[in-house]
Amino acid sequence: MSDDAPDATPQATPARGNLGEVFRLMLRLGLTAFGGPAAHIAIMHDEIVRRRRWVTEQHFLDLLGATNLIPGPNSTEMAIHLSYVRAGWPGLIVGGASFIAPAVVMVIALAWVYVRFGATPAADAMLYAIKPVVIAIVANALVSLGRQAITGPVTALAGLAVFGLYFLGFDSVLLLIGGGVAVMLVLNAPRLLRGGGGLGVLAPLAGAGLPAALTAAAVPFSFGVLFLTFLKIGAVLYGSGYTLLAFLEADFVDRLGWLTTTQLIDAVAIGQFTPGPVFTTATFVGFLLGGVPGAILATVAIFLPAFVFVSLSNPLIPRLRESAWVGGFLDGVNVCSLGLMAAVTIELSRAAFVDPLTVLIASISAVLIIRYRVNTTWLIAGAALVGIALLLLG
Repeated sequence: MSDDAPDATPQATPARGNLGEVFRLMLRLGLTAFGGPAAHIAIMHDEIVRRRRWVTEQHFLDLLGATNLIPGPNSTEMAIHLSYVRAGWPGLIVGGASFIAPAVVMVIALAWVYVRFGATPAADAMLYAIKPVVIAIVANALVSLGRQAITGPVTALAGLAVFGLYFLGFDSVLLLIGGGVAVMLVLNAPRLLRGGGGLGVLAPLAGAGLPAALTAAAVPFSFGVLFLTFLKIGAVLYGSGYTLLAFLEADFVDRLGWLTTTQLIDAVAIGQFTPGPVFTTATFVGFLLGGVPGAILATVAIFLPAFVFVSLSNPLIPRLRESAWVGGFLDGVNVCSLGLMAAVTIELSRAAFVDPLTVLIASISAVLIIRYRVNTTWLIAGAALVGIALLLLG
């Protein structure tokens, strides 16, 4: 049997824990997980797979692959998935809300300051030191997950192909689905040649997570249009927070005319700076347009579809893994998602490595993670202090 042959063994999952540990961990991650979706997933991998062993490497990869196939914020959906696996339905709600809430509170506070005093570059110093640490965290996760996802030449070639095609401008969703189908067909070629069935098991995935877009007329500001617009974005946006800017510009700048381009860029910057989901950019936009009620409404609207999609897809993942066809498809999606994650990391590194000091910070962080297994939370907190110190000394 080829090294790439799909594993039909059901996924073994450790025993469930209590709701309190899910709440505490996800709240801490929500308070400290800087760096965007790729970094969040890397931190979750370190905390949940390596340190706590709530799930196995393969289960984590399967959840990551499934997350990449549905719309919405990837890291938030991973938090909801993992919380559900650990503590059931209560965990799904409490874990997801705990991961989102800290960033929402911070963004509302920053939006209040922004509205009254204008934008300030004070966060630049901390971001300067945090960005290279984030690159080191993501690179370490890519190596660890890659050992599990790359099972032979077929999956290795698929991951490399997606990595290269990303830089040629190919759509991320098409690369994930196309790569998954390609790996599935190659790994199951003997069954296909024998005329064996099995492709029908993919039917439930066709069009999954692709609801019709909710549209709103170009009218003066109203809370109803705000809610429906963000609900639409949360229900159809693929590619996590990195593609959110295009959606916000199309709806709030071009179609509705409620924001200026400068306000939109400031909103995205706040979403990137604060820990937790980048989708809390919606919180900032909601506050600018409708105060605290607008912020809360926008937040609920953009995150609500993620809870629905995860609750529908999570119970299916272990059963889908038992199928050779779907198992091959998930293997393809898993390795392709890592290819995309690697490509995004390359793009982020261009902004992170701006001088020799940032390269040094990343190198020290990599040693601390790999050699001494220092908790990523402490690394990020330490980087923030370094940035503040540099600001005070400079």
